[in-house]
Amino acid sequence: MNKIFLFFFFVYTSLSFSQNKQVLYGFDKIPQGLLLNPGAETDYKYHVGVPVLSGISMSVNTSGFTVADLFRDDNIDFTTKFNNVVNNLGSNDYAYINSQIEVINAGYQLNKKDYISVGYYTEVDAFLKIPKEFLELIKDGNAPFINRSFLFSDLATKADVLGVIHAGITRKLNDKFIAGARLKIYSGAINITSTGNRGSFTTRLGTSSLYEHALNNVNINGYSSGLYNENDEFDLQAEDITGNIFLGSNLGLGFDLGFTYVVDDQTELSASLLDIGFISYSNKVRNGNVTGDYIFSGIDFRFDNTNPDYWQDLNDQINDRIPRSENAESYSVMRPLKLNLAGKYSFGKSRREESCSDMSFNDYYNNTVGGQIFSVLTPIGPKFALTGFFERKISNRFNTKITYTVDDFSNSNIGLGISANVWKLNIYTAVDNVFQLSDVAAANSASFQFGINFVSR
Repeated sequence: MNKIFLFFFFVYTSLSFSQNKQVLYGFDKIPQGLLLNPGAETDYKYHVGVPVLSGISMSVNTSGFTVADLFRDDNIDFTTKFNNVVNNLGSNDYAYINSQIEVINAGYQLNKKDYISVGYYTEVDAFLKIPKEFLELIKDGNAPFINRSFLFSDLATKADVLGVIHAGITRKLNDKFIAGARLKIYSGAINITSTGNRGSFTTRLGTSSLYEHALNNVNINGYSSGLYNENDEFDLQAEDITGNIFLGSNLGLGFDLGFTYVVDDQTELSASLLDIGFISYSNKVRNGNVTGDYIFSGIDFRFDNTNPDYWQDLNDQINDRIPRSENAESYSVMRPLKLNLAGKYSFGKSRREESCSDMSFNDYYNNTVGGQIFSVLTPIGPKFALTGFFERKISNRFNTKITYTVDDFSNSNIGLGISANVWKLNIYTAVDNVFQLSDVAAANSASFQFGINFVSR
């Protein structure tokens, strides 16, 4: 169990990413926008992503504390920093993790109505609820918390390392409505899941001793795949990860849905529902369960040696009242369902108005304003982000986007996106929380996306 914790802590501290790509969503018809909305508008004949470089997204998001709060070199000892962080945490603080790297991405216009796209990407995705009350228990002991119940439902975590093969189709049903769908085959390499835990731990004044410690209605489950071998030894091998992220032993199925509705030539609405699916884990599985009730009145120190088997009796009693079991049975995990809703309004002089005699120019407006709602389903319920944005088209080859996002991690997140079309190359980059870039360690949220595609219009 300690090794599982250390592995997850490593993933959390070194690969902490967020799935909300509010700058990229609906921006400049970038091919990667089809992964955020399979019903997004396309105006190109085909696209081919530069392998591994067509779509890279990375970010870090934590609520309640920052990396600098714990590790900044400011002549304050770590114990004091840790105590300050725990004291400032809220009961619902958490970290949400995601990273995607596209290995292959391509698309082709079949006819005037249909555009197909295919690809393969790797992903790290994880959720960790930060258990403030249990951290307080570890920090201060149980003496200050008499009669306070510590709920095991606060222990919730879920982590996946996987690969995704996908194929989608976008259809223009008429001049106003575009719909799309994407089929996904998931291939999981690593999973850690502990959700839906129940029960509590309570310390109260005792009768036969100073304190009584009660475990009430405990039911704690833990599932893992890819970490232990058949001898229950921790066995995390790089070749197992690379071998399982492409049609490996742990497979799953999912799909995305999306649409774009053009109200008029200046107003547009869009929505998407992503990762409706699951993964079934059966490779290198190790699961555990703890359930039951127990009241512990403290250690009975006896110097007359009248009960030499005291420790064994105590261990047997705990095992009898709170049985622990392990198994290697396969299990399924749902993917984190994500929702995007957006609307935008375009205004300003259009290119065609500037050059009405040259019909080769595309019809577009220079400015766009709008809003977006993002939601992701986590083990402790749905989480939301609200974004307002302004898009400025400098020319038909260069576009910019500024966003302002409010979520659980920040209420002052300013993002910036740039998309450039040079020859047949589309190069884009997007950055969140731009005012914190000079001191990323002190930010609750920071991210970027980058990609290069060959696009033929």
